[in-house]
Amino acid sequence: MYNTTIPRICPAVKFLGKYGPGWQCPGADFIERSMEKNALITGATAGIGYEFAELLASKGHALALVARDQARLAERAGSLEARHKTRVITLAKDLSDPASAPDIFRDLQRRNFPVSVLINNAGFGVYGLFAETDLARELQMLQVNMASLVQLTKLFLKPMLDRREGRILNVASTASFQPGPRLSLYSASKAFVLSFSCALALELKGAGVTVTALCPGGTRTEFQRRAGMERAAIFSAADLRPMTARSVAEIGYEAMLKGRPVVVAGWKNKLMVAVSRRAPTMWSARVAEQLNKGR
Repeated sequence: MYNTTIPRICPAVKFLGKYGPGWQCPGADFIERSMEKNALITGATAGIGYEFAELLASKGHALALVARDQARLAERAGSLEARHKTRVITLAKDLSDPASAPDIFRDLQRRNFPVSVLINNAGFGVYGLFAETDLARELQMLQVNMASLVQLTKLFLKPMLDRREGRILNVASTASFQPGPRLSLYSASKAFVLSFSCALALELKGAGVTVTALCPGGTRTEFQRRAGMERAAIFSAADLRPMTARSVAEIGYEAMLKGRPVVVAGWKNKLMVAVSRRAPTMWSARVAEQLNKGR
């Protein structure tokens, strides 16, 4: 499939067990120093996406940030440039528009900005009973969560393969591992992201490009407000305290450098996923239903 006569940077050295086949890359610090320092991050003005921008800027990466709000993008970019002395390109694009991903690719080509780190973070949820939710909004969500992610991955992967160098991180969710009543299409879209990422990670084995699916659980971001589920148990229960966006981004960043195909953020989420994967599907769905219900 790919030319494997060139020595591999990341030989298969570890099986990741229940969360899918994979490997770890030795010498991640060398990889971090050697890769071209240009990163593209979607959904970059808040939450996990912004924390990824902070992390990568602090490591000396030049950034291309994608979000819908131009004013907020400009403010974030100015802050990152001032504090980290790095180049930041802003791209005000709505990824619910299928034309946005090709526009982003062409724009960065014109700017001679080769992307070596692609973080597909943009995504949102539509909360409620499927029979009552707005179909137009749900179709926008599916475009952002799945189709635009696939478009960007397809477009930026080929140049990475030509250079035999790249990291792709797709933000999935612990919702990827079971059906999610009241978040039915969101959970299904994140299951797609996880499945796609794992398959692509194996296809690219030995090609110099790795793919990582980051699976956070409840996280303190704008997600719950935008989805209208601030009072859902998963975000409001005292014993299910959401993780910070920074801690999730740090976990994802380290897993990406190591070339891990899947990482679940946080020990509580790892435990929940492990139980969910061993339980009957409808049992896991009933647990998710209770977590998604309002309090």
